Amino acid sequence: MAHQSSEHGHAAAGHVTPIRLLVTIFVILVALTILTVVANDWPLGHYDLWVALVIALVKATLVALFFMHMYWDKGFNVFAFLSSFVFATLFIGFTLMDTRHYQDSIREFPKSGRPDVVFPGAPTQQK
Repeated sequence: MAHQSSEHGHAAAGHVTPIRLLVTIFVILVALTILTVVANDWPLGHYDLWVALVIALVKATLVALFFMHMYWDKGFNVFAFLSSFVFATLFIGFTLMDTRHYQDSIREFPKSGRPDVVFPGAPTQQK
């Protein structure tokens, strides 16, 4: 049945996704998950975050396109949905990239217990 009737009386076009395509996408997603775990051990330096984010972006795109049926949707809807993935990846990436500059002082702070470090708005201890 190519068209089904919705509750409002409008015809809704449906499509059947071949099982072979869904299994192929699933295998690719599993392979990308394994790649993410393996890439964690690679000495990529400052690029390790970006590699993980790009792999996650590819996985999210595959899920959206094939399991959420965006591949068969209107072009603008696909563009709007997938561009949100890209921007979220960039926002998270740039935010986490900035923390690398402060990582040493963050790791050092609990060990040193330095009383000279005062955070704005934090309560002060008086002896």
